[in-house]
Amino acid sequence: MGTSIKAAETTPGSWDTLSDIDAFATAVMNELKMMESEGIKICGKGPKPPLDGAVLRRAIMAIWCTCYCSTQWRAVGNMTGIPFGTLFSLFSRWTRLGVFRRLRKRLIVQWRDACGDTPMLSAVIVDSRSVRSSPTCGDRGIDGGKLVKGLKIHIAVDKHGFPLSVKISTANVHDSVGILPVLQELSAQGFTGHALVDSSYKGSKLSKAAKELGIDVIAKTCGAGRNFLPEGIRWVVERSFAWLSRYRRLNTFFDRTSDSLVAHIEIAFISILSRRIARLKPVSA
Repeated sequence: MGTSIKAAETTPGSWDTLSDIDAFATAVMNELKMMESEGIKICGKGPKPPLDGAVLRRAIMAIWCTCYCSTQWRAVGNMTGIPFGTLFSLFSRWTRLGVFRRLRKRLIVQWRDACGDTPMLSAVIVDSRSVRSSPTCGDRGIDGGKLVKGLKIHIAVDKHGFPLSVKISTANVHDSVGILPVLQELSAQGFTGHALVDSSYKGSKLSKAAKELGIDVIAKTCGAGRNFLPEGIRWVVERSFAWLSRYRRLNTFFDRTSDSLVAHIEIAFISILSRRIARLKPVSA
């Protein structure tokens, strides 16, 4: 298997924060409209009228800023003129309703279609990343190998580097154990194929558990010590973690629940995907 990935053609342009936030807000508003048409209430009941129009768009941008800039809810509320309680309530409600999860999945399918790929995958790339967390996060663990006290992201991505499943554990959970919920979610989505992993996922127990789910774990060494050597397309998951490092809230975790943390990870990938899709070159007739 080669190391190159063929992606859809997009208009050239340097990475621009403002274009990211604009494309993100448009994508979220379109998703909210789709959910409203399905009869899903995106705003809770209250004495005040729900946000709409330009104010709703400003609230979506504020939620994006909490992820990219790691801005506190109170601070971003003061800057936008929207009460921080309203902003956090929107974020919490949309997380419970699965707005970001739905949007992430839809954009991934849209991007794969633009790249000429089929919706069904034959392989995924799996890896984890330990990140420091604040004491307010609750349960934390110590990754002895990386000397990190905090949490660990377990992720499975497609060949373009976009996540099909994201799970959170304490940093002291071994990769071969923490990845099981990811494989279970992939199996529930109907995935049966290869999971490309590094040597930390070697072991008969994981291989047996994965085969029961219809997934074949292929573990290969990708370097020694701190030297990383690309093996096939395994490098794309490392690039995915590099993308996440651009979003400051994901460099040190402050979220008190795993659902909130996963939502911020999804916001980061939605931001990247929405901008890419907005820059797609039109297909010539």
